[in-house]
Amino acid sequence: MYFVYLIECRDESIYTGITTDVARRFVEHKKGMGGHYTRSHGAVKILYTERRKTRSAALKREAEIKSWPRKKKLKLFS
Repeated sequence: MYFVYLIECRDESIYTGITTDVARRFVEHKKGMGGHYTRSHGAVKILYTERRKTRSAALKREAEIKSWPRKKKLKLFS
């Protein structure tokens, strides 16, 4: 099982990623051990998660969400 997740950063930007363990990955982002983007922008909170059965499906959904403008991303969880 894989998860697509969105994290709010200190500058209010939104980071999108995939993982098998959202809680563990968020801690890594908070400690600066996550992706390069969250190291420089700082992870604040998890905004949204959704499950995907395969890594391939999660990667496709991640790419789809990353292509969206901020306003559309915010509609996922509002």
